[in-house]
Amino acid sequence: MIDNAQTDATQTPEDLIPASAPLADHPHAGVAAEGWSDPQGDQATPLTQFGSLTVKRSGALTDIVFPVNPPTVIGRFDPAVGPIDIDLGTLPEGAYVSRKHAKIGCENGVWSIKDLGSSNGTYILKDDFEKVEEADIVDGQEIALGNARFVFHVTAAETAVSPSI
Repeated sequence: MIDNAQTDATQTPEDLIPASAPLADHPHAGVAAEGWSDPQGDQATPLTQFGSLTVKRSGALTDIVFPVNPPTVIGRFDPAVGPIDIDLGTLPEGAYVSRKHAKIGCENGVWSIKDLGSSNGTYILKDDFEKVEEADIVDGQEIALGNARFVFHVTAAETAVSPSI
């Protein structure tokens, strides 16, 4: 069978769609113009710093470190609640951590922690532990989720170096 329809190499996809087609009603209408599906469009700004939480027990840091790649949800995994980023369920202190306890974020280089409605609270150490709903956190800040204690650290992202040949 021979297809009598001819296409010109200069035609755009819009030229191939009948004029009667309701393009404005299409769910993806305008998406490329907004940069969402344009691979050459604006790219997300890469993180220039990364965070970590080091478990603290009996006043001493442990070798248990959780990387923080914001936004990071901290809690205990439960299939009924869904996935989390840092699962504290295996820690002895995890029994006092809610399933979705807190979220650590970073916006414009400012790190923050937000309580997600936990049962036992989210605390940051200032002069004493202070219960917070949301607060900025800095490198070296001590954080408590229930009775689980951590020290938050910020590390500058290293630039990728090509291996020398």
